[in-house]
Amino acid sequence: MGKFSKAGGREMPELNTSSLPDLVFAILFFFMMVTSMREVSLKIKFQYPQATELQKLEKKSLVTFIYVGKPIPELVEKMGNETRIQLNDQIAEISEVGAYIGQEKASMKEEEQPYMTTSIKGDYETNMGIITDLKQALREAYALKISYSARPRASR
Repeated sequence: MGKFSKAGGREMPELNTSSLPDLVFAILFFFMMVTSMREVSLKIKFQYPQATELQKLEKKSLVTFIYVGKPIPELVEKMGNETRIQLNDQIAEISEVGAYIGQEKASMKEEEQPYMTTSIKGDYETNMGIITDLKQALREAYALKISYSARPRASR
């Protein structure tokens, strides 16, 4: 009568984990595709000026960005409404630009340092005097390759 006896001492079969790496890779790939990397959180209002002759920068890893414009509304009370310079995530003065460029050059490989480009992202309402002072500070720091960020002019 004992066809179905429980005395056999059966063990639980092992869990098959051979497809687990594929699943982890698929999830990783999904998050890499839907996530954007934030470079800098802007503390200034910035609107690109328009230009007719534009060139796309080839190697973004060799580009250092400097933002110029008026502070965002949340920071106007604290900083005033004057035009400011932003280096990475910090508001800075013209006198700090040389040290910033030196720090950026030091973080690059030695063979890439001569190809470093400084891109000035200036608001279209920024006074040219501030841009000139910034260019002079870059010249003193031997950052001689300068580009200006702009958007294409709308065709009529």
